[in-house]
Amino acid sequence: MFEAAKTASRSVALLDDAKRNAVLAAIADEICRSRETILSANAEDLARMSRENPLYDRLLLTASRLEGIAEDMRKVGGLPSPLGRVLDERTLPNGLHLRKVSVAFGVIGVVYEARPNVTFDVFSLCFKSGSACVLKGGKDADASNRAALALIRGVLIGNGINPDCIQLLPPTHEATADLLGAVGYVDLVIPRGGRRLIDFVRDNARVPVIETGAGVVDAYFDKDGDLGIGKAVITNAKTRRVSVCNALDCLLVHSERLSDLPELCSWLCDTGHTAKTVTIYADERSFAALSGHYPSELLFPADESSYGTEFMDYKMSVKTVDSIDEALQHIDTYGSGHSESIVTENPAAATRFQAEVDASCVYVNVPTSFTDGGQFGLGAEIGISTQKLGARGPMGLEEITTYKWLIDGRGQTRP
Repeated sequence: MFEAAKTASRSVALLDDAKRNAVLAAIADEICRSRETILSANAEDLARMSRENPLYDRLLLTASRLEGIAEDMRKVGGLPSPLGRVLDERTLPNGLHLRKVSVAFGVIGVVYEARPNVTFDVFSLCFKSGSACVLKGGKDADASNRAALALIRGVLIGNGINPDCIQLLPPTHEATADLLGAVGYVDLVIPRGGRRLIDFVRDNARVPVIETGAGVVDAYFDKDGDLGIGKAVITNAKTRRVSVCNALDCLLVHSERLSDLPELCSWLCDTGHTAKTVTIYADERSFAALSGHYPSELLFPADESSYGTEFMDYKMSVKTVDSIDEALQHIDTYGSGHSESIVTENPAAATRFQAEVDASCVYVNVPTSFTDGGQFGLGAEIGISTQKLGARGPMGLEEITTYKWLIDGRGQTRP
């Protein structure tokens, strides 16, 4: 399978962009036509998972979500090609003409959990950027992933394109190990999932890895924060989709604004504003401020494990801080480098927060739910990189290409 992907990657890289765009549009159309087949396969996966599992929402496909997947694929097809861009160009004193040009990676492997939309997203981005993809999904989404694979391959064959440019490995630990050791076949591996998966891939890979996904996300409500903005930001960041990596995990509140904490959290226990109510784990001071104002069955004292936890659920911690310095220290200690936000009307505080927070995306008066390739205008994303070497933040087309130097001369020799 690795050999077949590598062979297919060469032909994919040579396709013209119009052909790639036409194929992506055809796959998007087929997703809509084959909706019942995909949903039936997804129902098979859902039947094996408890609705209480935080991954259930990630696994769930609906008619509207499939329409969104198809629309994202069309958007990717409509983006400019990331290939063949001249990144740098110069002529040396000896007459050599140098060009630094963007090119396809080759074969990109992705290890992911119960997220069948990733199958479509990764293929669209890899195909548009001229690479083949080797996918290793989780067993929880195997029926959904196989249905997606069959659909994509059918369209590829119908368009005269080698279907080996997308491979789906068995949902086994052995297949993961094989992918991480596929030196000479796979050029890059990207893990998408929780901290345990990411750590395993990083610690065991013999091929290059870009870390993505794990998101321990904080929002700091400053002493100069606007209450209305803060309430909207916190509610959206926490409840829009709790199972995604940009969801809020910890609210930091300045001690001078503790009297506003009940109002800040009021929509988190109001089913008129969120699908479910949010359980809060609060430190001593914020617990006292919330007591009597927040439902007692949803309010618990925080402990050390309440911070630095990616809940992926309708749960959140609250921590009182006495200064922006303390907020920055908390984020430095417990954050994962994914996304952080400050709510403030103080320009100096906003500037300092964005300058000092070490994360791929740092927001002012905006919820972290915007950390998303589609929201950034990238069409779709292959993941959110939390590392500093290479790509960082949402990874779209440009982030999954590499480059090479092209040198032209007239017989120059080096002395």
